[in-house]
Amino acid sequence: MRELTYWQAVQEALREEMVRDPRVFLMGEDIGVYGGAFGATRGLLAEFGAERVRCTPISEATIVGAGIGAAVTGMRPVVEIMFMDFVTLAMDQIANHAAKFRYMYGPQARVPLVIRTPAGGGRSYGATHSQSLEAWFLHVPGIKVIAPATPADAKGLLKSAIRDDNPVLCVEHKLLYATTGPVPDGDVTEPLGQAAIRREGTDVTLVTYSYYVGVALQAAEALARDGIEAEVVDLRTLVPLDTETVLDSVRKTGRLVCIEEGTRTGGVGAEIAARVAEEAYEYLDAPIRRVATPDIPIPFSPVLEDAALPKVDGIIRTVTELLQR
Repeated sequence: MRELTYWQAVQEALREEMVRDPRVFLMGEDIGVYGGAFGATRGLLAEFGAERVRCTPISEATIVGAGIGAAVTGMRPVVEIMFMDFVTLAMDQIANHAAKFRYMYGPQARVPLVIRTPAGGGRSYGATHSQSLEAWFLHVPGIKVIAPATPADAKGLLKSAIRDDNPVLCVEHKLLYATTGPVPDGDVTEPLGQAAIRREGTDVTLVTYSYYVGVALQAAEALARDGIEAEVVDLRTLVPLDTETVLDSVRKTGRLVCIEEGTRTGGVGAEIAARVAEEAYEYLDAPIRRVATPDIPIPFSPVLEDAALPKVDGIIRTVTELLQR
């Protein structure tokens, strides 16, 4: 098994799917010669040509709208929104069209569209280039959402998303692109809707996804030095959500901490907390806790941004308080 960076894993998934299926093509701003804002499409223009790697004007609604049109007429487009903040400009296309067509038209319409987009803070890009907006899409029936945490999942989940006949939003955290990890050789896909246990534990369940899987694992290792064994659940896919894996873990540990970078109110953690409260309340030994960004815009100042985003220390403090109840 090879070691690849996250962006190389994304690039490999795109390349393999473009070779496998001539209907797969890419659209987005600066994805050609420049190779995309974070390098994930580097070299694909030279390999596949301008017909299949299409640079677009700065118009997110047009990018997604053209992708939807191509998808319903038989192509399998992968479009890139340079920063997740800019999905706001394409929300009508995503929420009112891509997500609804299959429901409205049944077998007459399939929308095999993938929207890739970098999310999250940590690079001092400011309030309009650092958001984690994935929770919005949990509230839009008809679109799937993946948030891979490792290079292997970045490749395997993206390949499955491209082969899916429904629209899929692929959320890639900016701080993950340079990370490395083992990636299987060959045509390996990962199923959508299946969480993974990244660390076994007995005292508390830490549920998270994307970049915060690594942060949660750091916290778990620190807690283990004090005799606290935390189980880390990587959701991998937010829609469909693998609730059963979360419930099974909570039934074992009796405590739950939901961790995310999105703002606290109405977040992914809130949905998980509600489901656990509905389905496994009798197994809880303490209230469910959430670690998230406060309900504020992400600051531009590196010092203030660092203070706003969830950290290892905050997770450790939350777990320690939970175990003292």
